[in-house]
Amino acid sequence: MKEKQTFEERAERLMQKLGCPCTYLPPQEGVASIMAAYHQAAERGKREGFTPLLLVMDPWGNPDSDFNDLEAFRQEMASTPIGDGKALLHRFEAEAREEWGEDLSPEELAERINEILGGDMSEGQEIPEFLSLTDYQSKQTQPVVLAEIPVKDPWEVFSYLPFGGWNECPAPEEHRAAAKYWYEQYGAVPAVMTPDIVEYALPAPVPQEKAMEVALEQYFFCIDIVEQGVGTVGALAGGLAKSKYWYFWWD
Repeated sequence: MKEKQTFEERAERLMQKLGCPCTYLPPQEGVASIMAAYHQAAERGKREGFTPLLLVMDPWGNPDSDFNDLEAFRQEMASTPIGDGKALLHRFEAEAREEWGEDLSPEELAERINEILGGDMSEGQEIPEFLSLTDYQSKQTQPVVLAEIPVKDPWEVFSYLPFGGWNECPAPEEHRAAAKYWYEQYGAVPAVMTPDIVEYALPAPVPQEKAMEVALEQYFFCIDIVEQGVGTVGALAGGLAKSKYWYFWWD
């Protein structure tokens, strides 16, 4: 039986695999210092041409399987054209609505649209920080690696590290296309990655008049953040209009 590795040992193995400058941030009280380290790295990255990414280590993961075959993945992504992010998000919406029409009666469809796609923006809550940094059982932060991903364009983090392509989670090339679109529209930057979560940082909240539009895009991109999260697209929109952080989670 293999001896269980400490987080420090796992972090060292992960940092060796990534092939870029990294800093291990051990569990600690409160997220303030990690948030500060990220934002300092983000400012430096603008000057030095890298994108910082906080990698939250999975307590139940297998360190020997973390990010295997990275070189092959990066070569494949380098030869994959970047898709139209806006068109991609519209396609996700069209496919979901078509599926609803096949599975639901007209009355059920109307009820679903009213309950999920409606909602009151005033119910939305601000996201004040990266949510996946905290272990809510221990009240400490998760073990985190702050990686300086060597890409100037932030959406290219999805070309450097694989994320997605399982269950209902979009594939890496779809994440890249959506990230490029959201960066160009709102300055949104992928900032945190766990095995099933991606969080973004923005320079400012989404304008109030655009919040519902963005909330619909995010809902059809990641249905779980509404149906297993805030409850309605309206509540999601209200939160987007207050928050400089976005949260996506796939079950």
